Amino acid sequence: MLGTTVGYAGGSSENPTYRDLGDHAETVEIHYDPAVVSYKQLLDIFWKSHDSGSRSRSRQYMSAIFYHDDEQRKLAVESMQQEEARTHRKLYTEISPAGRFYRAEDYHQKYYLRQRSDLVDQFRKVYPAETFVDSTAAARLNGFLAGYGSLTDLQKELDALLPPGKSVNVKLH
Repeated sequence: MLGTTVGYAGGSSENPTYRDLGDHAETVEIHYDPAVVSYKQLLDIFWKSHDSGSRSRSRQYMSAIFYHDDEQRKLAVESMQQEEARTHRKLYTEISPAGRFYRAEDYHQKYYLRQRSDLVDQFRKVYPAETFVDSTAAARLNGFLAGYGSLTDLQKELDALLPPGKSVNVKLH
């Protein structure tokens, strides 16, 4: 994975915001290299990361997969059918064309990382403000802080992802 961006998709209104979402859903756009991780692998992570076996209380929080082409649509439908067979229950996930994605406000980006001002300060020294939330390193650290991965693996990845001569010191409190 190269990075993630939080935003809004699946609706018809122009320029949604958190306070005026219209008929959009809160989403995550994933930037990835198919030579490293496949779309099918991302779908497997999707099914493992949440429970789509109950209806969402609102469209804002619905379970959805937005596809970009016929192959992605086919794989999404197949993966949902496999997950329904595996769990023996109906899943309430909408599978729809991607349409336009609207980036959420900056304060929604890299939520777990933003809770750690010490790390944000270090990242701001490495990246200009406009590239901070778009960096792969910030995405990986945010995932780690959310509970995914080991500190050892993270440090190896960060060393490889940060610009030459730059470092971020991750300490757990």
